[in-house]
Amino acid sequence: MYRDETEAAALGTPDTHLVHDLPHGPGHEPPHTPGHEPPHTPGLDLRHLLVSLQLTDSAFPSGFYTLSHSLEGFVQQGAVDQDSLAVLLHDVLRHGVGPSDATALALAHRAAAADDWDTVAATDRRLHATKLGREMRQAATRTGRQLLDLAAEVFGAPGITRYHRTVTDRLAPGTQAVAAGVVYAATGVPVRQAVAADLFAFCASFTGAALRLRLTDHRLAQGLLRRTAPVIEETTREALARGPGDLGATTFAADVMSARHERAEARLFAS
Repeated sequence: MYRDETEAAALGTPDTHLVHDLPHGPGHEPPHTPGHEPPHTPGLDLRHLLVSLQLTDSAFPSGFYTLSHSLEGFVQQGAVDQDSLAVLLHDVLRHGVGPSDATALALAHRAAAADDWDTVAATDRRLHATKLGREMRQAATRTGRQLLDLAAEVFGAPGITRYHRTVTDRLAPGTQAVAAGVVYAATGVPVRQAVAADLFAFCASFTGAALRLRLTDHRLAQGLLRRTAPVIEETTREALARGPGDLGATTFAADVMSARHERAEARLFAS
């Protein structure tokens, strides 16, 4: 059984690529019979796109706004500045979030889509166990439980409701990445798009934290996000190719910064 740690302390199939060379513009609209929707084009399903946009929107109350993903710890130790911010983000993606959270999301998505809930829960427990610091574990489960709770209300899909109940009953920890995998699978979002969307949400949260920590400004933050797009693509591709035995981060400096951040006298962020 899994309890909130604060309580305990008190006691693949890739999407089809967009086709850019199809005729378009006036005179080239596809035929449409009144009363019938045109067939969906693979990779262009707007319903899936809209789900991804909603879940990655900064207005979606998942709790990401409260996290700096160890960035505040680096700032407190004078270990990052504006010039090294991009290097840090890319390293965290390649060696931290990619091998851990993004990989877990892909594994959970496929298992949930196959109705293999034992594998979903096993992936959840494994990801939780790889997070070395209390702060990072709490951040993962708080945002994951919040996501499941809200998604069960907003989308109402049976898979989301089922796993929300599993987490509520403390039979699985409910990490954010696994919760996201379940939500994306239940709403029909393809696994490749789901992983990429969640990685972008992480990057947007990271740069948002950098803004609040005065490491960048709004214009430079957007440039950073754009330069990070190829790294998101690379990280997505590698996450989709990993198996359960490959799940786990190797960002030891970030783990150390997170541990120091837990004991800081003043903190702006929860992680």
